Amino acid sequence: MAYGRRVAFEAIREVAFGGIGAAYAALGAPLEDNARLIMITNITDAEVYISLDGIVNHLRFAPSSYITIDITANKVRDDGYFIATGTTIYQKRVAAAPTAGSLWVEIMTTSSGI
Repeated sequence: MAYGRRVAFEAIREVAFGGIGAAYAALGAPLEDNARLIMITNITDAEVYISLDGIVNHLRFAPSSYITIDITANKVRDDGYFIATGTTIYQKRVAAAPTAGSLWVEIMTTSSGI
């Protein structure tokens, strides 16, 4: 028996270099659904931190870098790991302020059905 899954994408969360400050700021709205795959791209000329609570530095990105995190790889049912609905993604610079580029996050979710 096969389990059907429908892929959905949330709106891109993006901030230009001038919006990346020394304190954590929300990077767009909270997640609308459970995140199954997350792609983070930093094309600024500075290092940035990503946080899932606005307090702790969870991920650090070098200039011109990215990561794709497949949280629920090879799952066939509505189980496994995910980043919960309502989670806000935060960003801030590590040290020097960026002078060019942007930072963005792309979120993929899934839902039951055709």
